Amino acid sequence: MPAPLPSFTLEQFGRALAGLSPEPLSPATILALHRHYEELARWNRKVSLIGPGTAAEVISRHYGEALAALPLIPPEARKAVDIGSGAGFPGIVLAAARPDLHVTLCEARERKWAFLATAARRASLPCRCLNVRVGLPLPTGLPEEIDLVTARAVRLPSEVLGALADRLTPGGRILLWVGEEAPELPPNLLPGRALALAGSDRRRIIGLERGLERATRPNGVP
Repeated sequence: MPAPLPSFTLEQFGRALAGLSPEPLSPATILALHRHYEELARWNRKVSLIGPGTAAEVISRHYGEALAALPLIPPEARKAVDIGSGAGFPGIVLAAARPDLHVTLCEARERKWAFLATAARRASLPCRCLNVRVGLPLPTGLPEEIDLVTARAVRLPSEVLGALADRLTPGGRILLWVGEEAPELPPNLLPGRALALAGSDRRRIIGLERGLERATRPNGVP
């Protein structure tokens, strides 16, 4: 059963986010995320966007874990793809916190996709919302060149990670929210910086970067 979410004024919400974010958040970012939260609370009465197990800690668990990724985002990143966006974590949160980041939200479940489109519009965020499942071949609509890929709610197979890595721009990065078990990586991805998530001994965000195999063609010609 969908769980009711706590009610927060804009001021209360802003104070809670400020205590969780590794970077200062602008008033415009806090306003956008509060509007997203209001829409989330409204939809969650009918659609199970946030399960009862994390409803009471929605800000720390969901907004906080999304904001934790900010130090891992390349400053020059402009095109991002969030896979399995669900309730908008981390895609909508990162779009609000980084206005220069143009985020494509990918969600296979139609009702959650409808929520994302509504919430992004309510928060005045120019996110593209695709009702697609990301697999092989990669779905139509994804940018041909990507600076940032995020995936928090889904486990991506090695071959899908490899296909996404082929679209990464130089300096681009894939961020995965994982537990103790490390994902299987394709040859064209290398593990980079990782961050532990607050309140958990196991959960962390790992950054993946293009390996040298991506920089040359099979015959060794750049």
